[in-house]
Amino acid sequence: MSDPTRIIQKKISIKGVDQLKLFGLQDKNLRRLEERFKITIVARGTEIHLSGQADVVERLEKVLLELILMTTREQTITEKDLQTVLDLVNGTGSPAVMNDNLDTVILYTKDGVIKPKSSGQNAFYQKSFQNDILFAIGPAGTGKTFLAVAMAVAALRDKLVNRIVLTRPAVEAGENLGFLPGDFKEKIDPYLRPLYDALNDMIPADKLKRYLESRVIEIVPLAYMRGRTLNDAFAILDEAQNTSFNQMKMFLTRLGLNSKAIITGDITQIDLPDTGSSGLVQVRSIVSDIEGIEIIYLTERDVVRHRLVRDIIKAYEVYETNNNKSSHT
Repeated sequence: MSDPTRIIQKKISIKGVDQLKLFGLQDKNLRRLEERFKITIVARGTEIHLSGQADVVERLEKVLLELILMTTREQTITEKDLQTVLDLVNGTGSPAVMNDNLDTVILYTKDGVIKPKSSGQNAFYQKSFQNDILFAIGPAGTGKTFLAVAMAVAALRDKLVNRIVLTRPAVEAGENLGFLPGDFKEKIDPYLRPLYDALNDMIPADKLKRYLESRVIEIVPLAYMRGRTLNDAFAILDEAQNTSFNQMKMFLTRLGLNSKAIITGDITQIDLPDTGSSGLVQVRSIVSDIEGIEIIYLTERDVVRHRLVRDIIKAYEVYETNNNKSSHT
């Protein structure tokens, strides 16, 4: 059994957190916590440093986590709020993030934290730091698009990039969009909607509107990427199973200086007439040996939607496997 009185150090990330709301005027919230826990709290840049007995540090960490969540919900922390959180940690309740692991938090939002929820998602997140181009391949519901957008928003927030570019091939619309009502934007927006939805979950509406108007964040059909060079950008190609060989090559060669790209797709749901022509299927054997490029495979074990989605995916895999066997006999 570990010794609760041993001295430990802990760092808590507060990137993207409003420090005035968290610390209070003249750091009164921090001073109150220091007085309560008899421990020195040091704020350095985008981190809070704690050092003290293990049991004290762990309880204080839980308090700070809950306070961080309050500030991301645009909430000013009152004396009553602080006392409520302290009471909860002392055993009269359970804050929402009491069992969360801070090291894996991608983004704080008004609705809580975004973090990996499975081993596959965690590998996806970790590999994104180690590679400039990352492929995430897996079935529906594994969080590919959502996590990729969260990573991009976190990179923009931390000023690691200057802009985000999100793109999808509009294969479902076909090449002839003329039969659909409205101008081109109105015709193509339904195919880009999942990207807007992800951003709406992560960025306040007024700020997102400013980002879109100033093109700090761009959401465009893949065809609009031709001829561009993306410097200081985080680029995401979603639904990449519906790219052609040439489209995939075109996207991958857009990457400029200080840029990253994440490519997501599900090779079991290809909408192209010839599934073998999918750029995502072909690219795996072409770039797999290039340093700085990683391919991550997610499975039904990483599904984070309704529990039935995982069972449905598994059932289809069994059906397709049996079908393929019978067609070759």
